[in-house]
Amino acid sequence: MRKIGVKEIEDIALGAALLGAGGGGDPYIGKLVALGAVKECGEVTLLSPDEVPNDELVIPIAMMGAPTVLAEKGIGGKEYQTLFEMVSRFFGKKIYAFMPIEAGGVNSMLPIAACARLGLPMVDADGMGRAFPELQMVTFTIGGMSASPMALTDEKGNSVIFETVTNHWTEELARAVTMSCGGAVSVSLYPMTGAQMKQYAVRDIVTRSQRLGEAIRLVRNSSEKSPEAHFLELAEGYKLFKGKIADVLRETRGGFNFGRVVLSGIGECKGKSASIEFQNENLTAAVEGEIVATTPDLICLVDTETFVPVTTDALKYGKRVLVVGLKCFELWRSQEGLALVGPRYFGCDTDYIPLEKRCKGGLAHV
Repeated sequence: MRKIGVKEIEDIALGAALLGAGGGGDPYIGKLVALGAVKECGEVTLLSPDEVPNDELVIPIAMMGAPTVLAEKGIGGKEYQTLFEMVSRFFGKKIYAFMPIEAGGVNSMLPIAACARLGLPMVDADGMGRAFPELQMVTFTIGGMSASPMALTDEKGNSVIFETVTNHWTEELARAVTMSCGGAVSVSLYPMTGAQMKQYAVRDIVTRSQRLGEAIRLVRNSSEKSPEAHFLELAEGYKLFKGKIADVLRETRGGFNFGRVVLSGIGECKGKSASIEFQNENLTAAVEGEIVATTPDLICLVDTETFVPVTTDALKYGKRVLVVGLKCFELWRSQEGLALVGPRYFGCDTDYIPLEKRCKGGLAHV
């Protein structure tokens, strides 16, 4: 058990943006929401999974929709209370704690804001260990847990609870309502007991995000290694490419940000080109037409000077970025995990090959 305050939020937002693999929303917006709540209502208690009683009700809370929409629409402020009341009324018992559903600039921050405003603790765990675009793409699905009853509300006060036959149906129906509500809503889903959370959640994701954020903030202080080498070591990352953004194709469709970014090589990559396909999160990375990384491993773009993560909705022509690969949570490499989030699910014509095998003999990695 420990407290999350202003200093911790700064680092968590930065590290979670890296783990978001390009998605999860703008870390600046998410940080502002969390900081405002903590400054107004006080610090949040962070619990390890083992500190949650087995029979208590734990609920992941998140934003659903296209991250670019949230940047313009914002959050009304009453959504957390609405979700809390809807779910507590449904189960006939109060929610014990919130938790993030994924790592990302917004979805790692909203649970902090909700817990601060409602006086609830937050659990140091999530359902992905990164960010994915569809709500059935969580470790809880692999564990046979249901996404519903799922509560959804928008900033105007519209609200609904879904009870669905499969998690894919939850995604389909909730996505349709999200589009009707303007493309971005607040949700709670995968209600679970403390015992279920301990069995299937990705543990210590908030702590990992905070450590990564602190590493990014301090990376240039190293005197023994170059900042780039120091960053790769701290992040346990694989260097995939270094280049300047030459083109960005992006569209918002069905509540997702779809697109492709093209990079022209710089430094040791000069004369080469790379491309990255994304659906909210980065899905594949190719260098000279050869795939070097795919989902479910993390493909992350960071600024070449500051190593601050660059989300898919912040891609701009001319920006210089380092493309880094991070290994995913081990459960995603199982047959059940790849059926949910592997490259072929997203229409990519390639089998999954672990990042460390694709990069063997390639550009420098640690």
